Amino acid sequence: MSDMDKPLPPDELGHRVSEVFDLVGALYRRGLRKLEQDEAAGGVSVGVRSVLVLLHRYGPMTVPQMARIMALTRQFVQRMTNEAMDRGWAEATPNPAHQRSSLIRITDEGVAVITAILAREHALNRQVGGGELTEAELRACVRVLKEMLRTFDHVDVDVD
Repeated sequence: MSDMDKPLPPDELGHRVSEVFDLVGALYRRGLRKLEQDEAAGGVSVGVRSVLVLLHRYGPMTVPQMARIMALTRQFVQRMTNEAMDRGWAEATPNPAHQRSSLIRITDEGVAVITAILAREHALNRQVGGGELTEAELRACVRVLKEMLRTFDHVDVDVD
């Protein structure tokens, strides 16, 4: 086993993970800016995009369910959901499991909007790494990010 394959000592791990957080922060901010610039013509905010992606991928769900998945406040997700519904991209339907919390579902128009957005994003993402990234590298990246996220599983994000 080479030194590269051995677990890092805690202090060194802490410094290296901090580097990853710094990079993830910069990536997140730049990615949001890019999405906002690209979606400006279509009028889809990053928040509404997130709601549409969840509904498109997972089907109807409540605002609290979406908020938990996105690790955002219910109040913010409700505003984004209201905006999507105002635009005709989502609609509220009765929830047999909970009378006071409607299920939100994506409309056909919402599917068309998010499908176009995801296609543009996919075209951009195809350029990452100039075609040099391997499956092993991406699996390692995802594994590390999941471990970092798991560290904060206990954090309550719903402050409203």
